[in-house]
Amino acid sequence: QVQLVESGGASVQVGGSLILSCAVTGNDINSACMGWFRRVPGKERILVAKFHPSPTRTYYLPSVEDRFSLSRDQAGSTLYLQMNNLKPEDTAEYSCAAQAPSRPCIFGSPDFTYWGQGTQVTVSS
Repeated sequence: QVQLVESGGASVQVGGSLILSCAVTGNDINSACMGWFRRVPGKERILVAKFHPSPTRTYYLPSVEDRFSLSRDQAGSTLYLQMNNLKPEDTAEYSCAAQAPSRPCIFGSPDFTYWGQGTQVTVSS
């Protein structure tokens, strides 16, 4: 059974930094196809960052690409999202997601098989 558990959400001041973590357990995961979303109440979930395996590249939401960085440990068991220079508009619930190996990994696509429950990030001025 696949589980994704996020942590690291917090309340921070404008300009601050946070690192979100996503612990992944289970075998039915393409560790090269994982990412982070965010959602504000009343709005659709938005893809923030995503690893794409072939060719190897990373998608970033344009509004965060010079401030956020996606990474993972070598085992593929933990996914990270480094967030710098946070802005009030970054306030959202952040969730990680992973694709099953049997499904395609499309660059920039929000299509994932597995989802975590989310962690709240609040940025105040």
